[in-house]
Amino acid sequence: MPSATTVAYRLNAATGMHRGDRQYQQDQVDFIAHGRVPGCALAVLADGMGGKSGGRKAADQVIMVARQLYERFVPEKDDAAELLRQIVQEAHLMIKLTAITAEEEPHSTLAGYIVGPNRQCDVVHAGDSRVYHFRGPDLMNRTIDHSFVQRLIDEGQITEEEANAHPQSNLLTGCLGTHQDPPLAVRSLGELEIGDSVLACSDGLWHYFTPKELGAIVHTLPAREASEMLVSKARQRARGGGDNLSLALVRVESLER
Repeated sequence: MPSATTVAYRLNAATGMHRGDRQYQQDQVDFIAHGRVPGCALAVLADGMGGKSGGRKAADQVIMVARQLYERFVPEKDDAAELLRQIVQEAHLMIKLTAITAEEEPHSTLAGYIVGPNRQCDVVHAGDSRVYHFRGPDLMNRTIDHSFVQRLIDEGQITEEEANAHPQSNLLTGCLGTHQDPPLAVRSLGELEIGDSVLACSDGLWHYFTPKELGAIVHTLPAREASEMLVSKARQRARGGGDNLSLALVRVESLER
């Protein structure tokens, strides 16, 4: 009987983005299939902050650095976790260099993941953009925000529900472009199974959903339709006060009938 890793699979992927009710779009997202190795891909998104154009510049730097580093990545021999750390560190330096010549102080969150050979998956995040891992409709785990309200949750001072409505819910304790070094929060999800989904998204999206709702949508619908529904529902629930939002979703599907 063949092992799980020999099952032929494909990655059903989609990205989504909306300006929300903001004047400027400061989120950026990309899903990059590996040019030489089928079934391998990098997803990365950035939620920029800092003035009219500062946040967009910061988010652009994250995507540009990710593309450049992934182009040189050899999935069969290079370390995926190390690549994700490099993306965080180099994008952080690029944003800081941009700030020297800019009037604004650009910062950015980052959330991303790599699916490598045999469906091995590593994730990274900095700030309050998240990565969720679902098995079927069930949440296996998600990243823990680098934010002030997350600290209050960890200390038992407020609940997750109270955090959503907290007046300082947008205050971050770690991100890219600040004077402090960014958090290097990289972890392995191990081997994804057929039917697993991985969702990276900014707070403009996850703020409007419970994990159960997210799991039901990404499990029930193909990636493109799921991303469209998530964007649409987030916009409805924002009721005219929504932030920029972005997502990168992948589902592992069997090629065997």
